[in-house]
Amino acid sequence: MPTVALVAVHGMGETPRDYAAGVFGQMRSRLGPDLRERLACYSVYYQGILQKNEQMVWDRVDTQSKVHYDDLRRFLLFGFADAAGLENRKEIPGSVYELAQGKIARNLLGACTANHAMPVVFLAHSLGCQVLSSYLYDAQKARAGGRVEAGVWRDIDGWARTAMGRVLSEREKHYLAGGTCSGMLTTGCNIPIFVAAHRNMHIKPIAPPTPIFRWLNLYDPDDVLGWPLQPLSEEYRGLVEDRAINAGEGAVNWMLKSWNPLSHSAYWQDDAVLAPLAGMIRRMIE
Repeated sequence: MPTVALVAVHGMGETPRDYAAGVFGQMRSRLGPDLRERLACYSVYYQGILQKNEQMVWDRVDTQSKVHYDDLRRFLLFGFADAAGLENRKEIPGSVYELAQGKIARNLLGACTANHAMPVVFLAHSLGCQVLSSYLYDAQKARAGGRVEAGVWRDIDGWARTAMGRVLSEREKHYLAGGTCSGMLTTGCNIPIFVAAHRNMHIKPIAPPTPIFRWLNLYDPDDVLGWPLQPLSEEYRGLVEDRAINAGEGAVNWMLKSWNPLSHSAYWQDDAVLAPLAGMIRRMIE
């Protein structure tokens, strides 16, 4: 039976469904034959909600207009359309915000079904950090009796009846709210972009889900989409450990990625990310 769940959440832009296969393989390899069977891996995939419409817009622009820097434009279109789509009219039932949260909830329900006491380690990248943080924040607020305006936690029972065809148990709701989350590792995190316009008193992180919870935030100073989190507020400073790394510093990637913003796509192949993630998982197993 698996004893630790690793749940991955991808970032902005075009993303294949098997985006986490490499990092999952790395974790199993680093754990070795004695421990790899204790790890259950889940990948949240919300890009499918957005990509069809983004592709339609790109096709129109690409065929009807003369524009330069196609690769950069495509990255910006797919990437920032993701962010805009997730935040736009998110309070409407069936919004992209709600659908993306539903993807997280379904993966956590799968982990809960496998082992309801299994601790969760989250790995999130780029926009996925904001998606995951919002999900956990909403869940904690709802579980504490607060009013949630958008997403699945506005009415978790109603969502479960519609999406799952049944009512969730209290044990399942606790699990879906991140109640067993022991660690979170974020890379290329752009939460500051979403909260920068808020008044300081409203910039609040999630509460630690468990007493042993650890949040490690890895960012490359050359990555304009990756940010430290401690400067956001005193609450973030007390919760998050920021660590600057040089993503993509391997011999092959160094010339192409480590010194420029393309490092945003290089985190999950870098030992500076893989080593602490494996350590976080190993501690939970052992």
